[in-house]
Amino acid sequence: MTSVHQVRQGVADPPVETNASRARDWQARYVRWLVLSDAVVVVASVVLAQTLRFGNVTGGSLTGFSSVDYVFVSAFIAAAWSAALTIHRTRAPRIIGNGIEEYRRVWMATLTVFGVIAVLSTLARVDIARGYLAIALPLGLMALTVNRWLWRKFVARRRHRGAFMNAVLAVGRTDSIQALAQSLVRSPGDGYRLAGVCAPGLPRDRLHIPAIGGVAAYPYDGDIVSAVVKSDADTVVLTSGHLDPDEIRDLSWQLEKINVDLVVSAGMIDVAGPRLTVRQVGGLPLLHVDKPQYDGAKRFQKRVFDVCFSALVLLAAAPVLALAALAIKLNNPGPVFYLSERIGLDGKPFRMIKLRSMVVDADQQLADVAHLDQGGGVLFKIRHDPRVTPVGRFLRRYSIDELPQFVNVILKDMSVVGPRPPLRNEVEAYTDQVRRRLLVRPGITGLWQVSGRSDLSWEESVRLDLSYVENWSMVGDLVIAAKTASAVVKRSGAY
Repeated sequence: MTSVHQVRQGVADPPVETNASRARDWQARYVRWLVLSDAVVVVASVVLAQTLRFGNVTGGSLTGFSSVDYVFVSAFIAAAWSAALTIHRTRAPRIIGNGIEEYRRVWMATLTVFGVIAVLSTLARVDIARGYLAIALPLGLMALTVNRWLWRKFVARRRHRGAFMNAVLAVGRTDSIQALAQSLVRSPGDGYRLAGVCAPGLPRDRLHIPAIGGVAAYPYDGDIVSAVVKSDADTVVLTSGHLDPDEIRDLSWQLEKINVDLVVSAGMIDVAGPRLTVRQVGGLPLLHVDKPQYDGAKRFQKRVFDVCFSALVLLAAAPVLALAALAIKLNNPGPVFYLSERIGLDGKPFRMIKLRSMVVDADQQLADVAHLDQGGGVLFKIRHDPRVTPVGRFLRRYSIDELPQFVNVILKDMSVVGPRPPLRNEVEAYTDQVRRRLLVRPGITGLWQVSGRSDLSWEESVRLDLSYVENWSMVGDLVIAAKTASAVVKRSGAY
């Protein structure tokens, strides 16, 4: 079996056909599906743009070039567009199926093509119909985005059924491997499953580690490749730094021969890619972690988005709010709105506005229902709270009771996206680490909203909120806002 030392001595084994190679067949098929569907979308977009602009597919000719039909223009744009999608690596196995990088590359490829066309047409004094471009660009961009979204939904469904997964061999200490295993189980949509572990000091007669899902375990004896072959893994993840740089480099050479990926864990919990930069220092790749940014242009952009979005929601939801207020009055006489003290930015208290979903004296009945608490720890949660009125149960199911919180957003108490707004008694129990949640305004929705809502434990809620605080960005806010609509429609975790 090949070892690290064999590679150093120059032994060059021929490529080996392994289960890792066969496991990647789905990626090759998926890329072919993307190529075909992207081509269909691009061609359909330019054909439709030409039809809408000129009345038929073969109509129209370039100004000053009467012999050049727009069919040739459309064919050129479609070819350039398809080439750009390939050049920008929009179908790279590393980015397909999850994350926003795939969308970003598709958008960049599209904008690059039309930008180059605009520059070339100006330099060559070729007047391409603006109406034609004005239809083709947004239509194609939207269609390509929807196309990729539909394919990603298909991949996500298959991954939740155990297909389209990368098999991981985790190498490192058992505690770091266990943390990795929990992350993989929590996020099956990312496409990784633990196939085996390789831990230093592991007894040879110990074939499984119950604390890590009972997966096969292999003792670390300097020959990681043999464990890769035995576990049928197609990806090796180094979870702790017990290998020196030379050993990692040599391991990457060995894994390259059998078409197995090597991933090195940075050891940073919930720190997103934009804050991580690899820099070469003295020949060594060092991971630079940028500080979280809470001020400046990003905060201004967030505030503009909050105000505009909240104003539109309140305007559109006005009839719903009026009907809800009437239903509350008819079902259970009392105030329509419920004001709850919450702790906001920098620990400052504010009154959060909600439509009343409980009986009027619900706060006085708290001691009577304390035994029904299912939250545990700091959170107080009751799945079937007897204080909730029939109308209130409906309002909660579709999150209608939370619509008045957009007034809090306009008043700068809250943001559209942010950590869950905590109660005073929760904040009093915060550790210094958890208090970082107060560095940004609490949100109507957030990672906690799109990841389970009330079904989350206290620890999971804290982890998601801290992850948001550490990595927040406008793109991330837009993604969370879009996912919230799906979570509300599915009524997941709402009670």
